[in-house]
Amino acid sequence: MRVVIAGAGSVGRSIAKELLANGNEVTLIDRQPAAMRVAQVADADWILADACELPTLTEARMDECDVVVAATGDDKANLVISLLAKTEYGVPRTVARVNNPKNEWMFDEAWGVDVAVSTPRIMTAMIEEAVSVGDLVRIFTFHQSGADILELTLPEDSPLVGSLVGQIDWPADTVLSCIVRDTRPFTPTADDTLEGRDELLFVTGPDGSEQELAALLSSRAPGSN
Repeated sequence: MRVVIAGAGSVGRSIAKELLANGNEVTLIDRQPAAMRVAQVADADWILADACELPTLTEARMDECDVVVAATGDDKANLVISLLAKTEYGVPRTVARVNNPKNEWMFDEAWGVDVAVSTPRIMTAMIEEAVSVGDLVRIFTFHQSGADILELTLPEDSPLVGSLVGQIDWPADTVLSCIVRDTRPFTPTADDTLEGRDELLFVTGPDGSEQELAALLSSRAPGSN
């Protein structure tokens, strides 16, 4: 896979290292000479230029890449880079960093963004997940499809403890995609039984109801004391 990363700061370099370690081809772009720490990611191609300009993206062979990552510290730049990648070069997949959560609403397909990554939102979700049992936490939203990834640690007094996955009437547009039990993740089957303290990961579509799912997982059965 060929990936172009705009923004060679600590975030961009970290992403590049992981991608290179997995056998991908990476090009890093930054307009700041101070960001050209080539020795830290020696296997990447480096370009000192403005990623918001078409000649730079052409030099980076944007039309040949599979993914563009807009990882600068400037939300306006990340939007422009994503839009150019989609409209001018037809890049199949764009991932954009959101620095200010107030700007998150703009990071959608209208600006060419397939996946928006908001570090503050993710950190907040992780903090909530770490301290909450029985609370449904939204981990991530796919802006292109509107699907959400939700997490909940199943309370030991949940009415679903002991239930078979295949016998549970999940809300519409909701899929239980993973169970983490005693640090071991596995894909649930219809014959698996839910246990207290299971960490459940769900994918919900636009028609999914978080309220219905939360009530199903956390509330006591109707009529119970």
